[in-house]
Amino acid sequence: MYCGFGHADSGFVPIFIYAIFGSSRQISIGPAALTSLLVSNVLGKIVDSSDALYTELAIVLTLMVGILECIMGLLRLGWLIRFISHSVISGFTTASAIVIGLSQAKYFLGYEIDRSSEIVPIIKSIISGADKFSWPPFVMGSIILAILQTMKHLGKSRKHLKFLRAMGPLTAVILGTSSAKIYHPSSITLVGDIPQGLPSFSIPKGFKHAKSLIPTTLVITGVAILESVGIAKALAAKNGYELDSNQELFGLGAANVLGSFFSAYPTTGSFSRSAVNHENGAKTGLAGVITGIVMCCALLFLTPVFEYIPLVDYEEAIFLWRVGKKDFLLWTITAITTLFFGIEIGVLIGVGFSLAFVIHESANPHIAVLGRLPGTTVYRNIQQYPEAYTYNGIVIVRIDSPIYFANTSYIKDRLREYEIVVDKLTRRGPQVGRIYFVVLEMSPVTYIDTGAVQALKELHHEYKSRHIQIAISNPNRNVLLMLSKSGVVELIGKEWYFVRVHDAVQVCLQHVERIKEDHMASGSDSSPEETESSLFKSLLKQRGEDSSVAELESGTNNKPSDLKHSDPLSEPLLFQKS
Repeated sequence: MYCGFGHADSGFVPIFIYAIFGSSRQISIGPAALTSLLVSNVLGKIVDSSDALYTELAIVLTLMVGILECIMGLLRLGWLIRFISHSVISGFTTASAIVIGLSQAKYFLGYEIDRSSEIVPIIKSIISGADKFSWPPFVMGSIILAILQTMKHLGKSRKHLKFLRAMGPLTAVILGTSSAKIYHPSSITLVGDIPQGLPSFSIPKGFKHAKSLIPTTLVITGVAILESVGIAKALAAKNGYELDSNQELFGLGAANVLGSFFSAYPTTGSFSRSAVNHENGAKTGLAGVITGIVMCCALLFLTPVFEYIPLVDYEEAIFLWRVGKKDFLLWTITAITTLFFGIEIGVLIGVGFSLAFVIHESANPHIAVLGRLPGTTVYRNIQQYPEAYTYNGIVIVRIDSPIYFANTSYIKDRLREYEIVVDKLTRRGPQVGRIYFVVLEMSPVTYIDTGAVQALKELHHEYKSRHIQIAISNPNRNVLLMLSKSGVVELIGKEWYFVRVHDAVQVCLQHVERIKEDHMASGSDSSPEETESSLFKSLLKQRGEDSSVAELESGTNNKPSDLKHSDPLSEPLLFQKS
């Protein structure tokens, strides 16, 4: 886009608007390379960049992006950002940095390069134009780059020279501008003339093309969310305050909407400028206001000087590979698709895979078999605590997620698996040949739907046919209310709902002990299946005495149970006395 129409204005008006409506104290908003590349690629396919319609469409695009961001903020849709993985953001920004860097190489190499959001056409253009290579811009660019890197390194490695890191870009601009002003090198491209003065108020035009800009509006809004809110959240965490995602969206939207009336084009948060703000100790939104005032002064008095300005995360990937292979895969998919298919496709595919991973995790929740830690009444995951032991005839399962229609099938499959696969080495208690009780620890379950209710009913009937009783431990109030309204409480039996896992286990142990005793005492006239069925049904009609833990664990208890002396802590959840 023409430098004087949009770039400067985007850095002036929206800054003041965001300072009023935004929530981040350090973020610096304005024109960003990524959104500029998107605008250029899309509008370049519709109209030539030298045409006045090009500018009009850019301003209309700004208005559309702002309206969408405001709507998202007002409808409190900031939660949608949570579904965008850090790996997607990292892969996207890494690939975008490569594309942006290569697209700017024309000022470094001294010849034109095709504009594209894909890496292959850019590389082909660089190779095909190699015979036009010019030394002066390359030498100047190399010197300025060396200065930037040296000052950045010194500022980062030595505390007393920290100011050099922020001074690097300004030093580079001063040296480059001075050289161009003094020597007038013909082979070095300059910014050119920038209109002097403040932007004037004007109503956006070119709305007849608005329909064709809708897809781009969605993509740029998504990129703005990825960039701005991502940066703002990171800076908020570093500076110890909470960021309101919805207010952030509205602030960005208001900045774009009002900015469009002053010839601005899509504005978003800037990685580099926000980092400079943070490193120089910005603590409030006043930093943005001061930036706006400086921009105002520059537009009024310094634009003639700008005419002579010359135009010139592998570590994250290694970290993700070392910490989480799935996150590394997501990073790789996003980076590759962004590089080879363009920024728009890269964003959509990255977010799509991120959502697919979220859905997969939700549909396949973590489920743990619990065992008792020696010397305590605490039950923990036997995979995490190998010393924890389980009991013969009882399997204790913890479901670590809400239960709803998408994961009920997976949960039922795992419960069947745990019923069959029994680790004999860690089991204690009366010696019995199979599982009689399944204890479901439901404290992590925050929500269940009608699909989960139906699954529990089916599971109950399936277990009942095999003489297995379900016991439920510590469901929260909403879950218990749902189970009660749907009839599951009555179906399973009120006496099988407990406050603690330990309460449920003690009651189940008493029944397992009685099953063993009665099976040994019964005659051999009936088949084992008939004997087992009649014993199980009769035992479920009564509640035995809470035998001592030591006797039940060793399997040596020979005393008959007595309901009159049951442990009050083992009473069911729904029968607790105040």
